Amino acid sequence: MLEEQGVSSKLHQGRFRAAFFIGVRVIIVPQGVLNTAGLVVPDLYVQIVPPQNILIAGTPSNIIGLVGTASWGPVNQPFIVSDSPSYVRQFGAPVARTYDMGTHLSTAVQQGANAFRCVRVTDGTDAAATSTGVATCVTFAALYTGSLGNNLTVQIATGSKTGSWKAIIGVPGGQPELFDNVTGTGNAFWVALAAAINSGTGTLRGPSRLVVATAGVGTTAAAAGTYSFTGGTDGVASFTTANLIGADTTPRTGIYALRNQNCSILVVADCYDSTKWTTIDGLCLQEGMYAIHTGPSGDNIANAITTKQTAGLDSYSSKVMFGDWLLWNDPYLLLQRYVSPQGFAAGRLGNLSPEQSSLNKTLYGIAGSQRSNSTSATYSSTELSTLEVGGIDVITLPGAGNVYIWTCRIGHNSSSNSAVNGDNYTRLTNFIAASLDAGMGIYCGLPINAALPLNVSATLNSFFLGMLGQGMLGIDVDDGGLPFSVVCGLGVGTNNPPGRTKLGFFQADVSVQYMAINEKFIVNLQGGQTVTVTRQTLTSGQVTV
Repeated sequence: MLEEQGVSSKLHQGRFRAAFFIGVRVIIVPQGVLNTAGLVVPDLYVQIVPPQNILIAGTPSNIIGLVGTASWGPVNQPFIVSDSPSYVRQFGAPVARTYDMGTHLSTAVQQGANAFRCVRVTDGTDAAATSTGVATCVTFAALYTGSLGNNLTVQIATGSKTGSWKAIIGVPGGQPELFDNVTGTGNAFWVALAAAINSGTGTLRGPSRLVVATAGVGTTAAAAGTYSFTGGTDGVASFTTANLIGADTTPRTGIYALRNQNCSILVVADCYDSTKWTTIDGLCLQEGMYAIHTGPSGDNIANAITTKQTAGLDSYSSKVMFGDWLLWNDPYLLLQRYVSPQGFAAGRLGNLSPEQSSLNKTLYGIAGSQRSNSTSATYSSTELSTLEVGGIDVITLPGAGNVYIWTCRIGHNSSSNSAVNGDNYTRLTNFIAASLDAGMGIYCGLPINAALPLNVSATLNSFFLGMLGQGMLGIDVDDGGLPFSVVCGLGVGTNNPPGRTKLGFFQADVSVQYMAINEKFIVNLQGGQTVTVTRQTLTSGQVTV
């Protein structure tokens, strides 16, 4: 900013009065804009220096991506949903059928999940409900395809102002839409009515979120009446799992519509087609998501192991739930029905901090399972061991340690590598990677000088110290020090030698030690009348026996 002598304002007269009286310009610029090595003219130069310790805000780890069918709503477009009512408003109530997205959202919400990106998919045969309205004057069509549109009505009634009419658009269980005080005669009225529905009525209300109206050329006078809709279909008559997967082309469809949506968990509704699992896993590896798969309803352990091996799925980005489907109390249909375990596991993980495991965390809304209701038997240690070695989790009652809750019994992903097969590894790794991706890009484009490694190190250390303070990391169990290290040097003998930096490369090497999960809790009991008990008094005053 340049301020010449003689310019008059309250700001000039106050803050910069001295500069004006002596005839000096004040130049205020952001740091890096001014070539300070090339200054010649005597002047006052103020450079705005931004804070050097840039902070990283962690990315959300609770967003669940859902892909499945619905009876209403946009197709192949991710839509933000926070709870069951908001889902019903946008996609309709859950439906008791395979691949239903609303079913999984409802079971996840019961576990505390509250952030979703929902993608409705169809088989391409979906159709919007329509109404003939007033012949040659106006017709109506549902805004979206789906059978929910068959419940729509448009009522034309006397308006609030004399000589006017209003249209009331309603759907059972929903909030009616009112378009009031529409005037006109002959065809002009129907044109005005369609415009009100499609574009809104000024500041009173916006366009309809239910119906699209089309004016004809008829001149029939307006009259009171109610018009119903028919012909809406969901597009599920020939639905297959291929429709769930979709295509990674523009416009993206199916699971690929969730690209760049910052989802941390993915549920592809009832996709027990194991031939699709590795495709889903590939997207999850690219997007930093944790896929929750399921086996078919009523599966057996031997088949589940064979199916997973045949599918070739061995990845930390996927969790396979055994096909012991759960008896669920459906609050919308007011009945009990067997549903996939995907929504329960996804909802619980979405309601946990990423360093946590699903192991022994209470699941809600379960009235039983296919296994428990048919045999009244719990899983044996041998059966659980077979599932665990095979990379398959299962929901059981009771949980580990005979804790009497419905819970994920193993808490593992599908990887055979014990170093990375915990839920906590997948979730925490994805959280850290996404947070660094979102926060460290600001350093791209800066000169590689002595300040760069200092600033990069400060930012990374601050982020991991914040995680430590929030209990997401624990003290290093080996030496009691910090559970992370950041190496970011500059020069010969560092991780950024001149041969690399001269080519524009710069790197920071980060090591992070995660907290282990207590999976095998051993209590050694020595009892008997000949046992000698020794006590040690600790510095805290506590006594250990």
